[in-house]
Amino acid sequence: MSIFTVIGLGLLAMVVILRFKVPIGAAILAGGAVMWALWNPSIPSLGSAVTEMLSQSRTYDLLFALYFVMCLEIQLRKSGTLRGMVDSLNEIFSSTKVTLATMPAFLGLLPSMGGARFSAPIVDEASRGMTISRESKASINFWFRHVCEFMSPIIPGMILGCAVANISVSDLVVHLAWMAVVAFLAGWFVLIRPLRFTDRRMKREHTPESRRRHIREISLAIGPVLVNVILMLVFDVSAGLAMGIVTVLMIPVLYLMKRPVPVRDVFVGALDWKLLVNVTCILYFISVLTEAGILDEMIRAFQSTDLPTPVVIAAVSTVVGILTGMSQGHAAIVMPIVAGIAPGDLNLAGIVMVFGVAGQMITPTHVCLMVTVDYFKSDFFKTLAPIVLLEAIILTIFSVVTYLMW
Repeated sequence: MSIFTVIGLGLLAMVVILRFKVPIGAAILAGGAVMWALWNPSIPSLGSAVTEMLSQSRTYDLLFALYFVMCLEIQLRKSGTLRGMVDSLNEIFSSTKVTLATMPAFLGLLPSMGGARFSAPIVDEASRGMTISRESKASINFWFRHVCEFMSPIIPGMILGCAVANISVSDLVVHLAWMAVVAFLAGWFVLIRPLRFTDRRMKREHTPESRRRHIREISLAIGPVLVNVILMLVFDVSAGLAMGIVTVLMIPVLYLMKRPVPVRDVFVGALDWKLLVNVTCILYFISVLTEAGILDEMIRAFQSTDLPTPVVIAAVSTVVGILTGMSQGHAAIVMPIVAGIAPGDLNLAGIVMVFGVAGQMITPTHVCLMVTVDYFKSDFFKTLAPIVLLEAIILTIFSVVTYLMW
């Protein structure tokens, strides 16, 4: 049986099972089981997949990062910090729509898998009292959270991909920065502009006292994100550890600001077992694909075709993005092909990143999509529909520009 048939049947199984409202983690495992059974039904490979998953530092980094992201979200929400920041932004900007788009985009600079769980409460808070559907909120949060994937020098997939392909991070960032603008504008016209509601915001005169209040509220909310970025970028601290440090530091900070949150509420309230189990299922799914040889076989199948190299790279990146749901996936798997074919080629490297991101944006294996749908309690398919449209738009624009500039 063809590897493409195997992958197609596995993805079909995921979609069908999700239609029955089965938890995403279980649906992904079921799809993985179909691929495993059709391709390499070896019982030892299931055990080695467990070993491989448990031996990967990314497993613990992701789980701890998600846990501490939820801890920090509880701190900021229960202390009134999120509310204060949103109110300040509502007074500064002339439109709620600007807040809805810019805040997830800014927080997208935070290189943490599942970080959409952090921006989701801000989108929810900014749109409180307005007639915006759960699916619209979820799509907005998920899309704008990732518009900086093409230009952030601290996204793990960007760093890994450049290292493998022997390309300077700054060179690739400059090469793809325009795509972040395209993604933001596309999201604005598809997700934000069609929103219809009565804006509750009024233009206000800003006094020195109100300016100081705005600075204080925004700094208190954004500060933890910036500290997190500094810890990871400057001091090379892992995402899980950085988030843990920030969470602990926020305890005395909130106390000094007279906004204390009970420690028990923070660390016990963040134990979302359903979310953590679903994430573990995703990680195990990726390990099963690796141990069963499905990913390797897929790459070999693409390499043996007579299609043009850019088309092959684009197709492989998209499929790997769909299967792994993370930037490190297509960077680690496809960038070595680019390094072997044309080391240092910015055009091919750009194709890997853009099409890989497209794949990870339309798959249930993407942790951010999972946690966003879980937070807003939105319908998975209605949330994903506009994302698919947006990816079709930006991939078309990217492909045309790349072809003309090659």
